Amino acid sequence: MKVSYFQQVPYRHFPNDVGQHFESVVTPNYHELTEERHVVSAYRDALDECMHAARAGFDGIAITEHSQSSYDMIPNPDLLEAALAYATEVEGIQTAIYPVGRSLGKSREPLRVAEESAMLDCMSNGRLVCGFPVGLAYDANLNNGIPPAETRARFDENLDLVLRAWSERKPFAFNGKFSQYGAVNIWPRPVQASLPPVWVTGLGNPKTMEFCISRNFGFNYFGWFGYKLTGKRIFDRFASIAEQLGKKPNPFQIGFMQQIAIAETDAEAERIFGPHIEYFFRKGLGAIPLHRMMLPGGIDIRGLEFVLRDPSDFGMFEKFRTASLKELIEAGCVICGSPQTVRDQLVELGRNYGIGNLHAMLQFGSMPKELTMRTIDLFSSEVLPALKPIWENEYEHHWWPERLGGKPLPLEGQAEREVA
Repeated sequence: MKVSYFQQVPYRHFPNDVGQHFESVVTPNYHELTEERHVVSAYRDALDECMHAARAGFDGIAITEHSQSSYDMIPNPDLLEAALAYATEVEGIQTAIYPVGRSLGKSREPLRVAEESAMLDCMSNGRLVCGFPVGLAYDANLNNGIPPAETRARFDENLDLVLRAWSERKPFAFNGKFSQYGAVNIWPRPVQASLPPVWVTGLGNPKTMEFCISRNFGFNYFGWFGYKLTGKRIFDRFASIAEQLGKKPNPFQIGFMQQIAIAETDAEAERIFGPHIEYFFRKGLGAIPLHRMMLPGGIDIRGLEFVLRDPSDFGMFEKFRTASLKELIEAGCVICGSPQTVRDQLVELGRNYGIGNLHAMLQFGSMPKELTMRTIDLFSSEVLPALKPIWENEYEHHWWPERLGGKPLPLEGQAEREVA
């Protein structure tokens, strides 16, 4: 199993009553609620935490992207990943540089995304993994002004352009619906011969799963809604679609993000992390109303049919703002406990659900840097060694850089680049 350290940059100092006055995340008044020193320290702390995880032996550093968001102040993850690419290369740390959330559904400058990604691959000397989500509605549509009906179409066109810009050996013209270029000739190109691995994050829409399987992309699913409630259904759906398409399931094609809190005992973990977990769900992700996550026109008919037929995919979402720590743990929104408790649950999760890539979210909500560092240390020493052997010698990992032990295949429809 490949285990990445998953990083966001939240604002950690909201007053207790913020949820009574604002839809936190989407509409808080920045100047009224923030102190500059807290915002400045959040970025330095995040980079320190990421480097600590890289030195501790995590396989990748995964960073998300959200615009105008207080629970994740990262409008462009490539900025942080660039600093990490340089620092890890200088120190000789063999960890993947993984901007897991570069949303192409909202991008009006897809060539900039292609160029930034290629820069990261060059700066890390072939350690880049690219995450290209379609885009959340509140982010892509409300915050960035993209009509919901255009989000998926923009994503498809932008992704094709990015892949072609990476792989073409001569300049070419591009005449798309949303972007037109007389000459596409990006500098630099990625250094990975088979192109950087591509991952798409989804909420369970079967169209997204079919897209990933048919195009040979990795599929990421984030466990916000509680893996005990949604996980098996989501991953069984993925396996069923793979079977329909005549593809053999491979756990390494699936990535899963899980929030994790770990301390010496179960009781100690609940005591230490409880306030930070509740902060995250009540003042962060859970403060986004569902109507801002799913706007009319932003989901295709097949996805809508699945939501109407089985709305339990989002069963915990409306409860986040008021859910207790016990309810969040019981649903699997967070795995919280001693090293043995966390280790046992994660091994069972990986094996039972066929997950080959874990994104371990070890910093969340109002957690201070010192607690995050201790959490990384305890996880890396007591849990990580039990996870890495899962699926070893059982499958080949085609969605990971060759330099880091992967065996990437040419993406569907993209010829493997000639090596100069």
